[in-house]
Amino acid sequence: MLAGIPILHKGDRMGSHRTEHDRENCIGCGACAAVCPKYWTMAADGKSTLIGASKRDSDGWEVLDFPDEDYASMKQSADVCPVNVIHIVKKDTGEKII
Repeated sequence: MLAGIPILHKGDRMGSHRTEHDRENCIGCGACAAVCPKYWTMAADGKSTLIGASKRDSDGWEVLDFPDEDYASMKQSADVCPVNVIHIVKKDTGEKII
């Protein structure tokens, strides 16, 4: 839930974290797609896209809940981003892990 409004996601992905992607500021280096191809792909415009994500109305960011078993690979995708536009957030508290 974000600001009292539930975020809807494609598929049945229940976990304790979500990924938030500031796609507008992505530089298209491809590091996220290289380390986590299950969730990241490179689009025709040269920027990364979070597979299965919904677009948040307030800022246009891509948002995706993911299963706990994918935490390590999803965190790695955030860790390798050179411009810090990929964030892992605890869903219950809103705490930003990265």
